[in-house]
Amino acid sequence: MSVVTEQHGTILTIGINRPEARNAVNFETASLLVEAFTTFEKNASLTAAVLHGIGGNFCAGYDLKELAHNTASIKLEQDVTKGPGPMGPSRMQFSKPVIAAVSGYAVAGGLELSLLADLRVVEQSAVFGVFCRRFGVPLIDGGTVRLPRLIGLSRALDLILTGRPVSAQEAFEFGLANRVVPDGQALQHAIELAKEISAFPQKCMNVDRASAYHSTFDACSFTEAMQYETENSIPVLMEESVPGAKRFSSGEGRGAKL
Repeated sequence: MSVVTEQHGTILTIGINRPEARNAVNFETASLLVEAFTTFEKNASLTAAVLHGIGGNFCAGYDLKELAHNTASIKLEQDVTKGPGPMGPSRMQFSKPVIAAVSGYAVAGGLELSLLADLRVVEQSAVFGVFCRRFGVPLIDGGTVRLPRLIGLSRALDLILTGRPVSAQEAFEFGLANRVVPDGQALQHAIELAKEISAFPQKCMNVDRASAYHSTFDACSFTEAMQYETENSIPVLMEESVPGAKRFSSGEGRGAKL
């Protein structure tokens, strides 16, 4: 299975399991991630979820090899209220905490998936970045919506315009990473953090959490912002993203070089 879930008391871990592709998400994986997060949201006995990657990387984004050879995979639902995003759960909002345990690469759509989380526990050697910039693939999974609100417009534009790699330490200084831990320990620390916050009175904590999100998206609702991102990104997909995916598939641009 390309997505593996495990329950640790009231904590659900959701692991992306495509290590041979640096956990790049294809159509099947996106669907399984939606299923896992839907289960989490609907199960009242679960208090928090931890999203992680299996095999050393969090997620290298959408599988550009699939995009290069299967353009049907980009025919996504344009109404963000009616269907999932390309990466799966990126359009979802949760009523309880999600933590990302980030190791290795969290780039392109993988960066966007990490932004789903309320908190990010990041290993020292982890790398963030909008690496899809070089292949003409837009941020269509909430990156332009969540990232500026998380770290501010100026810093977000630095990442969005340059596509440069961002280290764990710089991510911590930006506020993108909440904790930096030794390599190999992100998942363990994230589970411990999830258990810690799950020990608090849950209704009170989740009311405060919801209010914080409400005030952040108050000028423009989350749904409105996601709809704008989607409508303006879709025309780019066939014009630039598919040719870029074909360049990637042929071997160009590997190793994080622009």
